[in-house]
Amino acid sequence: MRLATVRTGGAHIAVRIDGPEAVEIDATDVGALLGDPEWRTRAERADGARHDATALDFAPLVPRPDKIICVGMNYRSHIAEMGREPPEYPTLFAKYSSALVGAHDDIVIPRVSSAVDWEVELAVVIGAPVRHVPQDDALTAVAGYSVLNDVSMRDYQNRTLQWLQGKTFESSTPLGPVLVTPDELGDPNQLELICEVDAEEMQRGNTSDLVFDPAALISYISEILTLTPGDVIATGTPGGVGHARIPPRYLTDGSMVVTSIEAIGECRNRCRADPLLFGRSGNP
Repeated sequence: MRLATVRTGGAHIAVRIDGPEAVEIDATDVGALLGDPEWRTRAERADGARHDATALDFAPLVPRPDKIICVGMNYRSHIAEMGREPPEYPTLFAKYSSALVGAHDDIVIPRVSSAVDWEVELAVVIGAPVRHVPQDDALTAVAGYSVLNDVSMRDYQNRTLQWLQGKTFESSTPLGPVLVTPDELGDPNQLELICEVDAEEMQRGNTSDLVFDPAALISYISEILTLTPGDVIATGTPGGVGHARIPPRYLTDGSMVVTSIEAIGECRNRCRADPLLFGRSGNP
């Protein structure tokens, strides 16, 4: 199955994508749907209102996940371009849900950063509670996979050894457009990832280059805390980020960023300067 959260009639609704049609599911969003242990059956049997699948207004796939756990330095190609050594354990940091935007929403370029970078990533969405799960069983907890762009404010990220302050700016992180269930996707460790900026290819990698694959990450993270339905794990980015280029390249007002993953889809986002000096900005 392919599931999404879309905006329609001033509200969010979960949908199942059936070729040219999107069929409404009786759930406010994919995260709410995954909270039902019978979510697969509920999604498969849904027979709600239908929409043109080519004209959907995508909200963040999971608008309010309990946890967004991200992994740094997890592709060998990216580790090499940054001059690092492969880590012994996953490098974890977090985002807050206010960072998320939909697959076609604007990315807000903050006024305070002049080093806004792109990072195409495979997102793993959890579909069942899991704690202390062995690696061999870890993928049974996966609801599906999606595309995430871990847009990073490098100047803020590198102010300290902790990265959170450069990774969770409001309205900076596209997530979507769809969740593809494991039975449809196939092997998550053999997927091509691409990032283009203003029609120029910046990143091309494959999940086979991961140091810690989705199963290893789920097992490791579940040692620390209980992963719950709707939680998102961003698995890291391959080489080709702007910060590692000579000279460095960054996103600016008007940049178009397209992040795509084989067999899943793409996020296509225009970058816009933050229009507000005070108060909240970005995409509702």
